[in-house]
Amino acid sequence: MMITLKQQASADQTIQKSRFIAQAATCETEREVALFLRKMISQHPTAHHLAYAYRIKTSEGVIPRFSDAGEPSGTAGKPILQILDGQQFINVCVGVIRYYGGINLGTGGLVKAYGGTAKMALEQAGNIPFIEMQEIKITTSYKRVDELTRELAKLKGAVLNKVFDDAAHFVVKLPAQSAQQFIQRFQT
Repeated sequence: MMITLKQQASADQTIQKSRFIAQAATCETEREVALFLRKMISQHPTAHHLAYAYRIKTSEGVIPRFSDAGEPSGTAGKPILQILDGQQFINVCVGVIRYYGGINLGTGGLVKAYGGTAKMALEQAGNIPFIEMQEIKITTSYKRVDELTRELAKLKGAVLNKVFDDAAHFVVKLPAQSAQQFIQRFQT
């Protein structure tokens, strides 16, 4: 079963004078990942490395990416991605900042440090089942607008756009498994 984060979280630890700070966040697009990582960089402008990994669900499937951020190949971003893959996280990005403390940790030490700090942040965030969402366009009568918005709220969906003319036209986002039934119930 795929899971995602319950909430954004962070964790940090110091290993042989190097400080590692991990942040885990929900990101649904690569643009959101870029904004999240830019924010981390702005919060830690003197950090030596920002390794990261993410897994995002798109219409083409799951996109997994990682960066070792100048650390030896496979020692920073890859262990983070392995945790995300192993636990089946979706739409999650984890960034780990390193402030170098002057002591080389070796490849095994780096793998443990980056992976371990990422795992701490993920545990702090908690997880919930991943629910795939779908965008739909729907037109309904004015007298059903309140009922539609109440039902959408129950499904934890959202109105993305609405236009009112001869009828009420909506673009909504809701759990994919509920989309067909929702259309059948409200489409005029």
